Amino acid sequence: MLLAYHFTNQHSPFILQSQKSIEVCYTPAQYELYRGGYDVIVVIDVLRATSAMTTALHYGVEKIIPVASVSEAEAYKAKGFTVGAERDGQVVEGFDFGNSPYVYIDQDMRGKTIVLTTTNGTKAIDIAKNDGQVVIGCLNNLDYLCDWLIKQHKNTLILASGWKDKVNLEDTICAGAIVDQLLDSKKFIASEDSTVAAKFLFKSAQNNLWSFLRASSHRRRLIHLKIQKDVKYCLTLNTVPCIPILRDGALVKLHE
Repeated sequence: MLLAYHFTNQHSPFILQSQKSIEVCYTPAQYELYRGGYDVIVVIDVLRATSAMTTALHYGVEKIIPVASVSEAEAYKAKGFTVGAERDGQVVEGFDFGNSPYVYIDQDMRGKTIVLTTTNGTKAIDIAKNDGQVVIGCLNNLDYLCDWLIKQHKNTLILASGWKDKVNLEDTICAGAIVDQLLDSKKFIASEDSTVAAKFLFKSAQNNLWSFLRASSHRRRLIHLKIQKDVKYCLTLNTVPCIPILRDGALVKLHE
């Protein structure tokens, strides 16, 4: 139905054959249902991991080594690395910072290699790292990322980090925003209901994103931690023209 919705007046076999797939996986727990067949995997964790990663590289961090577990992060810290660790929205005891994007705005980390583990985002990166080209998305780099994805014109999966293997609102809306732009380019098609739902959720929210996400469960968690400034930053569109890309186990800034 989605194909008919977008391409009613386009019957060229060439156009249909050249279109690539764009689909959305809501959580890492569902990833096995989508594994394989995708050249590019976009990992998103709007609040706050992928927003922080994008900000870090934009502000001059050279590399980010994402690790899934606190024990891996501890091993890197023992070797002298600058290491951040977050669990349940808070900095893990004994580490230098968590996943606030303001760490990289307020402190000079230019040229550094840092190690980072987070509750959801680094887990999603870890499960996808061997299956395609992993790039990082968020609302902060939305248009910049979409332009690049359209130019790449490859089968693309958006992997939302969710919250502890459950669906969350902000990642789904961000995924829907990406889908909306790629489908509008007429270079992509979508067939999964998860993708259709994400697109229409974004369309419902786009004119008042902040108010729409007031009901988000993770936003409520973060409010209790008194980091409303972080939330506002992460929910602001198109502030960071940077795409983190995973190469040799580390996220680096994509230079076109």
